[in-house]
Amino acid sequence: MYIFSEKDIRDIVKVDKKALSLIEEGFKRFEEGEVTLPPILRVDIPENNGEVDVKTAYIKGMDKFALKISSGFFDNYKIGLPSLSGMMLLFSTETGVPEAVLQDNGYLTDVRTAVAGAMAAKFMAKEEIDTVGVIGTGTQARYQVKALSLVREFKRIVVYGRTPEHVEKYKRDMEEEFKIPVVAVENPEEAVSKSDILITTTPAKEPIIQAEWIKPGLHITAMGSDAEEKNELHPEVLKKADLLSCDVVNQVFTFGEHHHAKEAGLVSEEDSIIELGALAAGNKKGRTSDEQITVTDLTGTGVQDTAIAVYGYDRLREQEKGVWFGEKE
Repeated sequence: MYIFSEKDIRDIVKVDKKALSLIEEGFKRFEEGEVTLPPILRVDIPENNGEVDVKTAYIKGMDKFALKISSGFFDNYKIGLPSLSGMMLLFSTETGVPEAVLQDNGYLTDVRTAVAGAMAAKFMAKEEIDTVGVIGTGTQARYQVKALSLVREFKRIVVYGRTPEHVEKYKRDMEEEFKIPVVAVENPEEAVSKSDILITTTPAKEPIIQAEWIKPGLHITAMGSDAEEKNELHPEVLKKADLLSCDVVNQVFTFGEHHHAKEAGLVSEEDSIIELGALAAGNKKGRTSDEQITVTDLTGTGVQDTAIAVYGYDRLREQEKGVWFGEKE
């Protein structure tokens, strides 16, 4: 099999319109019934504030599929390590033989998650945006904004984070990249009140965003809640929304913000919750007025992993990247 390094993968796969189109097409294929998507497997390691998720999907007609192993150890910042890591394995869909290891350390997951957020905003957010609010200062707090810039223009970023030095670094880095003001706020309520789009990117286990803060016209992309105990939005936020969307309905009622809203008796699977695939395929409409409150709940799917990994493999081999491991090729 081939082994590809994180450096080579980063050189080839970017947060760009190509990645966005790949993920849109993956969700569209899911909507059309052309994807086998098994449940997520997860191992919790609570004593180290860690978890390992395994996701996969087969997209009909593709010659390979990905098995993605993703770890999140959220105390790693205390020892100078990133919170997220992992790799993707590619298998032949004809023989089942392993074909590649993509040692991306979570980079491909970051890319596909970010562009899913952009896809959500494309359909669910207002066309005219002034300010983007971000809760959190980590990798997704950066990549989600970068991806959002593919589908919306904005003039300002406001950010809330728990650690002042991380907030200050985020402010410096994002001002340098986007050449617009980045304003650090004292509390999450202030971030909500100043924003047209709010992106939540934390592993919080208690709700950060409260329903009474939500104003007409706001779009929220919540991507931090991908396990039963995680919760960034108070369940009343989903009840208050005029339009709810998600990546996969049965996943968000197991792992996402919808899981908590269902437990509170505020939302159910019978409600009209629009999957991203239905938006991509044109089977459902997103936002229809500037006054609507909209929420997208993202838990991450194997469809995204297979789409981005197969694309990365093909481009890497075109450029003759990678180390062959085994007998002579």
